[in-house]
Amino acid sequence: MTGVLFGINALGVYVFQKSSWTPELALDLQGGTQIVLQAQTEDGAAPSQEQMDQAAAIIRQRVDASGVSEADITTEGGQNIVVQIPGVADEATRNRIKSSAQLEFRAVLDTTAAATEFTGEDGKTTPYPTPDDSMNATPSPEPTDASDPSWITERLRAEFLAYDCANPQSDPARAPKDQPLIACDPSGTAKYLLGPAELDGTAITDATSGRDPKSGAWLVQLTMTADGADAFGKVSTRLYQNKLASLSPRDQFAFVLDGSVISAPQMNGQILDGRPSISGSFTQESSKTLADQLKFGALPLSFEVQSSGTVSATLGTQQLQIGLIAGLIGLALVAIYSLIVYRALGAVIVASIAVMGVLTYIIICILAWRMGFRLSLAGVAGLIVSIGFVADSFIVYFERIRDELRDGKSITAAVEDGWGRAKRTIYISKSINILAAVVLYILADATVKGFAFTLGLTTIIDVFIFVIFTHPVMQLLVRTRFFGNGHPLSGLDPESLGAVYRSRSQYREVVTAASGRGAKNVRSRAEADRRQTIAERKRAEALATAGTTTDESPRSKAEEGEN
Repeated sequence: MTGVLFGINALGVYVFQKSSWTPELALDLQGGTQIVLQAQTEDGAAPSQEQMDQAAAIIRQRVDASGVSEADITTEGGQNIVVQIPGVADEATRNRIKSSAQLEFRAVLDTTAAATEFTGEDGKTTPYPTPDDSMNATPSPEPTDASDPSWITERLRAEFLAYDCANPQSDPARAPKDQPLIACDPSGTAKYLLGPAELDGTAITDATSGRDPKSGAWLVQLTMTADGADAFGKVSTRLYQNKLASLSPRDQFAFVLDGSVISAPQMNGQILDGRPSISGSFTQESSKTLADQLKFGALPLSFEVQSSGTVSATLGTQQLQIGLIAGLIGLALVAIYSLIVYRALGAVIVASIAVMGVLTYIIICILAWRMGFRLSLAGVAGLIVSIGFVADSFIVYFERIRDELRDGKSITAAVEDGWGRAKRTIYISKSINILAAVVLYILADATVKGFAFTLGLTTIIDVFIFVIFTHPVMQLLVRTRFFGNGHPLSGLDPESLGAVYRSRSQYREVVTAASGRGAKNVRSRAEADRRQTIAERKRAEALATAGTTTDESPRSKAEEGEN
């Protein structure tokens, strides 16, 4: 098992070059990147605290979805959100944080290349004229739906032709939802004249990235709410009728993300199940990024990056060293206690803890690669606490073995029967530990989640080590002469443990005295008396009575003979 884990991490280090042989540290131990976002509202008013809290929660979800753990996200001053990320944040993570992801569904009224000039009859290139205030800007007749060409007024047509995708005069992301919109695709090679928004991002309940089973291209699959599915079904019906009537491009609809048309497909049929898909020039990374942005909702506010820089570790190397020293001291105390109380059996405890330490270390390295897990000081505390929990499992197991030896069983039988009695207790105890870790991870603050995670992880590893390593090692040890014969230093010596009866109802003969081993036998016999069940005591009393009767019968016969 250990070799397999080392092999997996070696692939991450040498083949994929994304893993490491050292665990990744969290913000409090190594520092990282700090991004300060300033909220912007349409009317310039201060945002409400509810909006700020909602935005902070969405940003946290986005950061977690990107694989970055142990990030610190807080509101500051009523208008800023401070995002602190361990290590160096790449450009994709920065964009994921600050993007507002305001999604709108708009019908396409017209589309053309992103040109701002035309070629006249004389062959010369002439810029499109600037819209004039005297041009008609009122739709006539009144539009009946979002695909109605009546939305295209004289002034809107002039604005559309003169619109420069490279230098837009206004921010499309802030355009009114009930009015037409001029927008471009992300590459700036095509521009669209779109009708009013018919749906927004709140209609989406889930978004996942995947490949189209037919073309193999990456796409984003959406799942809508009941109301969203109903509204989109009506839109798809209208656009499909336009397609049948050859009214292109009014058979297209556009997914508009932050004022940019990310996809404008034709409607090839009615979509009534509320599961449309977004296709386009997606890569695996860009499709996942978009799916995460849409899945975690649109920010209630738009943000501008006020500052971006590095932040130093709040605790740093010194605190990490102190934590590691505390862990080593705890490990040393457990080892000393185990060797004193359990003698040679203590070596089994130390060996098991060592194996658990190696497994935990390599698993944390793999989790840092696959899940972005970072070890915080709270996580280090969880690892230290786990040392005591691990020792507790062995104490329960070894004490059960000793109980069986005191009951007069052989060492081999005591190990097996002690295992059967101890594992139930240990399973119940570890289940409680895992439940507590899960509850703490769900309900606690982000700064405590590292403690809960490492506590739950080490508890699971502890059970694994107990079943796969510790018990099989004990089965092998009792076959040796040193442990199998109950050597005084083995920790399994029946006499030193007070095994004072050969079976559950027959005591071995013991020597009593005021001091030395005889005195110890007296205490051992008293302990054995306390451990007997009611049935065992009745059986012992019956045998004792039968023995007394047998001794008295010859004496009576001898007395009769003398008389």
